[in-house]
Parts: sequence; structure tokens; C-alpha cells
Amino acid sequence: MNRRVALTLFTLLALLLPVRATAQAQNELRFCLRSDPKTFQPHLVDDDASETIRYLTGGVLIRVNRQTQAFEPELAVSWKVLEGGRKISFRLRPNLVFSDGTPFSSEDVAHTMRVLMDPAAHSPTGDSFRSGEGEVRTQVSGKHALTISFPAPIAGLERLFDQVAIVSARSTQKEMAVLGPFQVAEHKPGVSVLLRRNPQYWKRDSAGWRLPYLDSIRLDIQQNREIEMLRFRRGEIHLVNNLDPELFDRLAAEAPGMARDAGPSMESEQMWFNQAAAAPLPAHKLAWFRSRNFRRAVSEAINRQDLVRVAFRSRAAPATGPVSAANQFWFNRALKPHPYDPQAALRRLATEGFRLDSGVLRDAQGNAVEFSLVTNAGNKVRERMGAMIQQDLAQIGIKLNVVTLDFGSLIERMTRTFDYEACLLGLVNVDLDPNGQMNVWLSSSSNHQWNPNQKTPATPWEAEIDRLMQAQASALDARKRKTHFDRVQQIVWEEAPFIYLVTKHSLSAVSDRVANAAPVVLRPQTYWNAERLQLTALPSGSR
Repeated sequence: MNRRVALTLFTLLALLLPVRATAQAQNELRFCLRSDPKTFQPHLVDDDASETIRYLTGGVLIRVNRQTQAFEPELAVSWKVLEGGRKISFRLRPNLVFSDGTPFSSEDVAHTMRVLMDPAAHSPTGDSFRSGEGEVRTQVSGKHALTISFPAPIAGLERLFDQVAIVSARSTQKEMAVLGPFQVAEHKPGVSVLLRRNPQYWKRDSAGWRLPYLDSIRLDIQQNREIEMLRFRRGEIHLVNNLDPELFDRLAAEAPGMARDAGPSMESEQMWFNQAAAAPLPAHKLAWFRSRNFRRAVSEAINRQDLVRVAFRSRAAPATGPVSAANQFWFNRALKPHPYDPQAALRRLATEGFRLDSGVLRDAQGNAVEFSLVTNAGNKVRERMGAMIQQDLAQIGIKLNVVTLDFGSLIERMTRTFDYEACLLGLVNVDLDPNGQMNVWLSSSSNHQWNPNQKTPATPWEAEIDRLMQAQASALDARKRKTHFDRVQQIVWEEAPFIYLVTKHSLSAVSDRVANAAPVVLRPQTYWNAERLQLTALPSGSR
């Protein structure tokens, strides 16, 4: 009899074990990274793949909610900015532990700040906190209380802590001991990264269940977007964070419920003219490019609605300026995209001495208006945009030559030789706050693309932008900062150093097996609420 019971139990176990393995696999979310993570050390993150790992594993004091764009308490239950942005005090959540069981305290925050601000570490995250000459100091006033002091005020200080993953001061696992919902379990270079559920994660849902719901996340390394999409269709992966319009429309035709359009994103496409003093360009072309009326006329001659409809399959919107309407607080809503009006463009050019001569636009000295527009080779959307802009400008007598270059050669011309006339590229704003654009708008910056590294501002309007950007950076009151930055956006709209063309929509793919997904425009678009994502069971008979 006992032998019979034993055999029955053995048979039951044999049947149950494969079911359990299948259940675990069914509760594993999968999506792709474009490249291997460069680092698992959160303070050294400067690439998208590493940022994904940090976001899914790192515990932060304050989180920017990707849906509401508001600050939310995480490891800190409260905080207060003091002395005009020179200090910030935190009160921490009690009774939290790292993934390895090591207790969390204010000493860990102090340790993290020391690591970030160590000059030898060259931390990109730490650089954001360097507000002036002097040290960043952390004063621990209790097990769950501390104050961080900076040598100079930092406007919008809270937002910076969204990128600061707290590391343990005492754990033997060092940075691999985490406070986020997942922890790194396995890394196969060039193949995948496996994240497993952090059993010590502190959050619970409204019913009291401990988060995250998922057992694991597998991140496969895949650069090819077509292969990524094929794997999504087969059900091998569950999310695609960013789709181009062509792939999106293909998916929308096959499975409309899985294609998600969250509306205008933080990504824009724009062109600009080279105005650098070191540019090896003829004097008459530099004169054109430095003329506001010339830049504005080119902008008015471009049909943005056609670009949206044809190049982006209506999955974009005409762009207004350096801030997308998706940025709920900082966007200047008084501004509208430059209108499409070729006749107004010709009238504007006439005020500068330009005239049409048998269909050819000539300047006051009789030079035919012709220039080249460079963009990166292999980008079908930009190549299509270039061809359409070429046709639009021909309507006002301008001959445009579209030149595609490999990305390395393009960057070389943009940043070192300045051997180009105009450029078409995209811009991704990953930071809601205008301080994230300081390196673009300050005339002394190397990323002040149309005329970088100026010793003194080349124009009065650039000097005004310098003053306004510095004023908003030093003001603590958010409304005062917005007034300054609204004026920056107004000047950029008037002067058109960048000709903003379209704001791309945030396009993603979400499997119908993923519950609680709510794609947004801020990165990471599809898995910003990863701890609350769930996978429904595969249909009977599926594998």
C-alpha cells in the first residue's frame, strides 16, 4: 500500500513540475535592448541599455511619474528644498532593506552621493549636481534623515534624484544589491540580461499584495528592428518600446489592439544652417544663413503637414519649437508652428534684396540661392523628408541638394570641421526641465549647434537667451522660471536658429498578454510601471 502511494506521489510530482516551469516562463516579461549594457554601476550610466537596467533595478528617493509628470515620493517619504536650491533635506522610509537583506538607512544615501561626486569616477549622473566650485556635502542627522548641500543653487533640484539609484554602503554585493523591483540575475554578453523579482521590494498594491507581479524580465540584445518586430508578432517578446511609423502601421493593420500611439512625444526633427565663424563657406552663403529673414522664409516655405502625412504616415505633428506640447508644464502654449506660406516667404526674402529671376532665387549680388542639406544615411524617414523639403524650396526658387553621410562622418563635420551648409537631424529631450537644454542654448556650449563654442554671444538675441537660461537656472520659484523659459521659446520661434519641422508620436507595441500597460510619451514608454505589469496565461494549446 505504501509503495502504491509513493508511486502515485511520484507521478503527481512528475506531472506538476513541468506545469510549474511553464507557469514561471509565462510570468516572464520579454523585450529587447538595442545593445549590451555598458555598465551595471548606476553612477556610470550613459547609454540607453544601462539606463533600462538602472530604471528597473534601482531604488530612488524621488521618482518623476512618467504619466502625470509629477514628483512622487519613493525611498524618501518627504523632502524640502532649502536656501534657494542650495540644500535639500530628506526623511526616508523606515524598515526597508536591499535585495540581499541589508538594511537601508541615510548612510546609504550619503555613500551614494560620495560615489557620484568623486571626481575620479567621472559620473555622468554626478555631473548634473555640479552647480559651482566647491564640494557637495551630506549631513546625516538620523537613521532616516539627512541634508545634502551644494556649493551653488540648483533650480529644479528634485528632478535630478530620479536618476540616482541608491547603493548600499555595507552590502558585500555592492551595486548588485538593489532597492528597485528587480535585480540582475544573469548577463550573457551580446545575448541577454535576465532580471529576477526582488523579494525584498517594499511596495504593495491596494489589496496588500507585494509587488512586482512579474517573476522575471528577460532583455534580449537585438539591434535589428525588423527582427524585433517579427519576434513580437510570433509572441516571443511582449513589448517594443519605440516603433517607426511604417512598422507601426503594419502592426496596426494586423493587430490594432497591440499598436499603441500615445500622441506627440519628446522627440522632434529639425534642420539648421551652419553659422560658425570657422565654417569653410563662401561669405555670401554665411550672410544668408545669418539672416533671420532668410531662415524664417525657408521655414515658411516648408509644408509641415505634408511631412506629417507622407514621411510620418500621420504619426507626427507639426513642431513649434524646442519643447513639445507633451511637456505639460514647460511648453509655451502661446506659440504655434510656423505657417506654410510660400508667398509670405518670398515677401520676407524681398526685404533682404532677394528676387526671383526666371524661377531662380537670387540674392542682392546676383548669386543663385543653392545649398546642401546633410543627414544620416540609412534613415528612410529623413531621406524622405529631405526629398520633400527639396520640392518645397524649389517652389520659391531655391535649389536644395540632399546629401546623406554615415553617422561618424556627419558628426565629424558638425563638431570638428564645420564643413557643411545645413543639417537635418532629430533631437530627443529626455529631461522635462529646461536645465536639460542648457548645453544647447548657452552660446558658449559645444552643442550650440548652429554656431558652437562662442567666446561671447555673436548676436543680441543669443546674449538674451544666455541671460534668460541662467536666470531660470538660478530661480527657485517654478512660475518665475517658466516666465524666463517661455521667453526663450519665443525668441527661438522668432529667430529660427533651428527650423523645427515635426514632433514624432510616441509609437509602441504591447502584447495582448500584458495587463496594466499604459504607454506614455516619456522614456521608458512601455515599462515605466514595470512593477505593476502582469502577464496573462497563454491560451490553451499555445507555446
